[in-house]
Amino acid sequence: MIQRHLFLSCATVSFSLLLSACSGLNQSKDTASTAETLQQTNPTISEVWVADQGNGTYKNPILFADYSDPDVVQVGEDYYMTSSSFNAIPGLQILHSKDLVNWTLIGYALDRNQPYDHFAKPQHGNGVWAPSIRHHNGEFYIYWGDPDFGIYMVKTKNPAGPWEQPVLVKEGKGLIDSCPFWDEDGNAYLVHGWAGSRAGIKSILTLNKMSPDGTKVLDEGVMVFDGHDNHPTVEGPKFHKRNGYYYIFAPAGGVATGWQLVLRSKNVYGPYEEKIVMDQGNTPVNGPHQGAWVETTTGEDWFIHFQDIEAYGRVVHLNPMKWVNDWPVIGEAKDGDGKGQPVLTYQKPNVGKTYPVATPKESDEFDGNGLGLQWQWHANPKSTWAFATGTKGQLRLFTEQLPQDYKNLWDVPNLLLQKFPAETFTATTKLKFTPNPKLQNERAGLVVMGEDYAYVSLISKPGGLYLTYNTVARADKGTPEKEEVLGKLNGNEVYFQVKVGKDAKCQFSYSEDGTNFKPVGSTFTAVPGRWIGAKVGLFATRPDKTNDAGFADVDWFRISPNTTKLSAIE
Repeated sequence: MIQRHLFLSCATVSFSLLLSACSGLNQSKDTASTAETLQQTNPTISEVWVADQGNGTYKNPILFADYSDPDVVQVGEDYYMTSSSFNAIPGLQILHSKDLVNWTLIGYALDRNQPYDHFAKPQHGNGVWAPSIRHHNGEFYIYWGDPDFGIYMVKTKNPAGPWEQPVLVKEGKGLIDSCPFWDEDGNAYLVHGWAGSRAGIKSILTLNKMSPDGTKVLDEGVMVFDGHDNHPTVEGPKFHKRNGYYYIFAPAGGVATGWQLVLRSKNVYGPYEEKIVMDQGNTPVNGPHQGAWVETTTGEDWFIHFQDIEAYGRVVHLNPMKWVNDWPVIGEAKDGDGKGQPVLTYQKPNVGKTYPVATPKESDEFDGNGLGLQWQWHANPKSTWAFATGTKGQLRLFTEQLPQDYKNLWDVPNLLLQKFPAETFTATTKLKFTPNPKLQNERAGLVVMGEDYAYVSLISKPGGLYLTYNTVARADKGTPEKEEVLGKLNGNEVYFQVKVGKDAKCQFSYSEDGTNFKPVGSTFTAVPGRWIGAKVGLFATRPDKTNDAGFADVDWFRISPNTTKLSAIE
């Protein structure tokens, strides 16, 4: 079964996806050394956001990017994070850290969402919801809920990959936000929430008995908490045990305005006491909740959670935590009520050592035979969409035929995108477009994608290539694009750029020489996608069927500060 999965994974990514299933094949089986090796091979430090302040302190967010619903597991001196990936593929990103502040992206646990055909089309907001990562009997487990199909599990001995085939642990509609727990007596449990949009019920938590191997539930489940009275929209449970108490950490109150709730009981089935242990307080950090409690080898307690900031998505925060009378207090508790509020800056965790600054990769020179790990497609990919050719130092994007029901890019699966990496940044790319001369209206461009979107592109027309600027408001409602033709391009090479400023204000531009950039259109304000932040990236499309698609050769894609001089981009 595992061997079959590896074959399928590598076949799927032959066109250059660096998925964990393939990247892990040549790695050491020792998880710590594997993570260290991968971190050393990706030493690039972000120019637009670094949480480590270099003086023993850090600033929040530790990841100014949309790693929604983060969960973290500690194994020895290593920390591994995963988060919701929804419809994006590869999915279930795996990040690694040595100190909880500096993180790198080392792989993915999913090469495609299941069922495969269903997710061949963009399923905005569906797919992987609120995963939990755990380490048990020498193996890493990730559980997540797909609101339309049920609760899945995937496991491995090496978090950098390969991961085994997903297993459907509990089938059903509306099953979300799942977390496993193995007790000292050998019994195993699974706690989860409910999506009212599918199940018709919400704001409750259900506990199932689970087989010790974690592959299936053994009963219909017991409702262990009802949040309707005081904690509406309770969800995202994380199960722990300490000092004889069972604890369920669960966010409530909604994504943008909620609080962190903790439940405790001496019996796994309850009754559970309840306590709010963190909320926004007097800080600008709205809705601080949904995350992971971890304990360092030095005995410190920390909590990783998200904050929703619209177009930038659900960014990741780190807060200190302490135990008072067997209740956790997260953040700074300034008034003695046992409830904390988030910190903006704080002393870094004491992990016994000092580690170098590290950040997830953002720019890509396409010098290898695969994409950088920051890239994701908007649906299960085809092998014909892209080929990274390290010998040429380029990424070749072949134009893909638009779907039959195409209204705008919301319907297009072959969008190659990455998360916004900071509040302000500039994304610049250089490409050469070679359309099929027998076709018209082949297109390649740079896009900022959300429920509204904008892009600058080259399109093939009679007489040559033309530059366009396109925008859509409420793409999710099928709104057609508005197109402004900017003029004819001399040749077929171009530099595209978008500057993202505060409040996600975006200014697109283009250049024919890499030095003089011409702004296009008016300022576009990025907005979130479905449960995700806005993304930036590339695409290549055509309206017609052909036996020989045109293509765009992308030389590089670079993220830089907005203060970078345009003439220095090249």
